[in-house]
Amino acid sequence: MSRSLDTLLRPSLLAVAIAFCTPLASSQLIAAEQASSVRAYNLPAAPLASTLNQIASQAGLALSLNPSLAAGKTSAPVKGQFDAPGALREALRGTGLQLEQSGSTYTLVAVPEGVMALPATSVIGVESTESAWGPVEGYVAKRTATGTKTDTALVEVPRSISVATREQMDDRSVHNLDDAVRYMPGITASSFGSDTRADWLRVRGFEPTQFLDGLPLPKGVYANPKQETWNLERLALLRGPASSVYGQTPPGGLLDMVSRRPSAESSNEIQLQYGSDNYRQINFASTGKIDEDGQFLYGVSGVVRDSDTQIDHIDNKRYNIAPSLTWNIDEDTRFTLLTQFTRDDTGITSQFLPIQGTRIHSPLGEISHHKNLGDPDWEFYDRTYYALGYAFEHRLNDVWQFRQNLRYTKTDLSFQALTPGAYPFTQVDANGNVGRTSTSVDEDISQFAVDNNFQGDFATGDILHTLLIGLDHQRNNTNFTSIFGDGLTTNVLNPIYGQPIVRPPRSSAFYDYDQKTHQTGLYVQDQMALDQWRLTLGGREDWVHTGTKFFNHADATNTERDKNFSGNAAISYVFDNGVVPYLSYAESFQPTSNATASPTDSFKPTEGKQWELGIKYQPPGSNTLLTAAVYDLTQKNVSVTTTNADGVSITSQTGEVKVKGLELEAVSDVNENLKLIAAYTLAKSEVQDGTFKGNRLQLMPNQLASVWADYTWHNGVLDGFGLGAGARYTGNTYGDQANTELGKANAYTVFDAAVHYDLGRLDNSLKGASLALNATNVFDKDYISTCDSFYCYYGDQRSVVASATYKW
Repeated sequence: MSRSLDTLLRPSLLAVAIAFCTPLASSQLIAAEQASSVRAYNLPAAPLASTLNQIASQAGLALSLNPSLAAGKTSAPVKGQFDAPGALREALRGTGLQLEQSGSTYTLVAVPEGVMALPATSVIGVESTESAWGPVEGYVAKRTATGTKTDTALVEVPRSISVATREQMDDRSVHNLDDAVRYMPGITASSFGSDTRADWLRVRGFEPTQFLDGLPLPKGVYANPKQETWNLERLALLRGPASSVYGQTPPGGLLDMVSRRPSAESSNEIQLQYGSDNYRQINFASTGKIDEDGQFLYGVSGVVRDSDTQIDHIDNKRYNIAPSLTWNIDEDTRFTLLTQFTRDDTGITSQFLPIQGTRIHSPLGEISHHKNLGDPDWEFYDRTYYALGYAFEHRLNDVWQFRQNLRYTKTDLSFQALTPGAYPFTQVDANGNVGRTSTSVDEDISQFAVDNNFQGDFATGDILHTLLIGLDHQRNNTNFTSIFGDGLTTNVLNPIYGQPIVRPPRSSAFYDYDQKTHQTGLYVQDQMALDQWRLTLGGREDWVHTGTKFFNHADATNTERDKNFSGNAAISYVFDNGVVPYLSYAESFQPTSNATASPTDSFKPTEGKQWELGIKYQPPGSNTLLTAAVYDLTQKNVSVTTTNADGVSITSQTGEVKVKGLELEAVSDVNENLKLIAAYTLAKSEVQDGTFKGNRLQLMPNQLASVWADYTWHNGVLDGFGLGAGARYTGNTYGDQANTELGKANAYTVFDAAVHYDLGRLDNSLKGASLALNATNVFDKDYISTCDSFYCYYGDQRSVVASATYKW
């Protein structure tokens, strides 16, 4: 074999070998690391003697400690990978004390006057400086605030959490939340195909609440902000109930997003993209110091997009900017201003396509994926979103710190749309003609949200505590008007545009209301550590007041007052080898809101509870996280319809839904070249009561599986060149409650790919420049994403986007 061919093939063979031999390699690494004294530490500031004794006893070190030297002193936090002496020295930072070694014994002594105590270089590898709200290097996040609101090691959080880092989103060229979560377990994305208006997500069978920078995003009927993923530092998916910390949320879980924030390290980036359907986008980001001392830092990022879509005559235009500013008031106090503005001009890309010609064979043939059955001369979709908020943090002393997140948001939406009549009430005739309904919507949402909490890190005897006490409040005001009318007739083969469609007057509105919601929550959580045991207990009381005025019902009003307590408890054990088994219990509640409210009916909040048994494994010193979890989830107070002996339908909130499942996930920066993520989900959902008893939940597949790998060469002839490849399997789903054949969408598998090249490796004058080509659904798999027995929705066809990036 020639040297050039050998150079070309060796990295590829190495990548394949690593991918297939990871389990074997891991076992060898484990044995080596168990032989060393390196451990992952996550100890908060606490009484010094307690922290030192805990480290020494766990490591079996002989420590000579004079109690008078440690009296009244507080240890520094110990977070990262250390050997035992290194962990002791880390705890001593700032105490004026140091370690002296004599043989196998360590003694605590005062630092001599005039001598600066420098930490010994006993850290193995690189100490973790990652923050739960900061950037991550690679694919593997090691710290998170998701689920706890405290900066906690991800491997020690006793919940199922997946994190998409900035680097992972960049490698896969993520453009929306649907894209960002595609390779996570327990979540389905693009249930109705990609929609430029919204992200259609289901977590463990339920639509997740979205949080940004610790606060909930406003939730309306249509006017929900579609987050710009370019502005995110990271995105975490928490699976399972979380109301004990976050308040009114569904039982399936939530998305917890963190915005890009200013950094003292100057960096700039601009990216130009062009792709399928005339996709044109500019992404930009910049951050750095404003003053020489770094007291003030700035950040700005944004997107300009002007694109066609896979649907004829529908554009996808977005103008977004997100400026931020950090004021480091002093060493204990920081204030970060976070703002955003987004303007969208688009339409309905998830077309409501008739069953005939999609799910049902039609003599006219299949309806084209690209057909717009509306009317571009009449339809539009205009949305404006802006947000102004801040994150404030202040350390009061060695024990207590205070954090406050606050944000005001405003979303204004106006759109007109045309929808074919629902099958079987409106059918496509022999010539392809079908009647339509017009929908005219005006909706605006304003929201004020604030979350205050005190965190105390202290010890009671041998038990270390991270105590969180918080109070949050939000006010939402939604004005919603929806008017239905005659959309006239079109043809599914040759749509008819330019017809004289008339918008009906507001007096004929089907929905027309103003709704105000006030919510206040008081919560307490204690994360306790005793040696290697971890126990988390939390509880929260929520008060929700919702007042609705129905203008289309003679100004009738409805008032809902809900009060609920949600609890959580979890226990886990942190083994020295990086294995952390856990058992958790959590509860959720979610009040009725928006168009489901009625001027005459009263609705109870739905409530959920979940047991979860899981195990996490992060080999010490590695960038690998393996997780497995089984769960049993129940939601009650679900509206169900039953038929009595007289054949009369009765609707009540007596229903219950059960979901059980298994979720597996592996995320690894295997080595300098290879990054890997893989996930598998096995789930079973069942309606417990009512007409649809025994049926599966809508839009929830029984199985999901995915894998993505990126391999980049860092030497040789391919230095700077990288390849990415992924596969995604989604099991069959039902889009209707009755689980009919017309509501069934078959399972499908699609493949993604990427090629990228760092031009700086070619020539030093090109440092910072790179090129990439990303493709989703590479083989242009033709599949239906969802059918609901009335309409069907096609899945995304192949899309290819080229990117040119320059960083400096």
